[in-house]
Amino acid sequence: MQAYTIGQAARLLGVSPDTARRWADAGRVATHRDESGRRLIDGRDLAAFSVDLARSGTGEEAPSSTSVRNAFPGIVTAIKLGDVAAQVEIQAGPHRLVSLLTREAVEELGLEVGMEATARVKSTNVHVDRT
Repeated sequence: MQAYTIGQAARLLGVSPDTARRWADAGRVATHRDESGRRLIDGRDLAAFSVDLARSGTGEEAPSSTSVRNAFPGIVTAIKLGDVAAQVEIQAGPHRLVSLLTREAVEELGLEVGMEATARVKSTNVHVDRT
């Protein structure tokens, strides 16, 4: 399972590292330490927290930033696999993006809940890049 440092989690949540650290200190999101002593957040825990945070509308409001290519770096929060098709949800700061793609594409990318990914939006299509 992928784990994130406080700084990486802050970037994915669209808040400052100090805010992410305060949330961890308050027990809003679980952390553990690696062998170097760095605080890490498990990907699944961060995914669940990012969804709760977006639904509650609490926390620091981060300005939405996209490139000219409309890239939304975030964290995979849900994957629904069918026989042929799949639905992947990505929480990118305050934005929830949903992509419909093939099951084969999800398997080839090795996507899992809690994994960092980038949603690229063009018109009504959402493409997923494994980050």
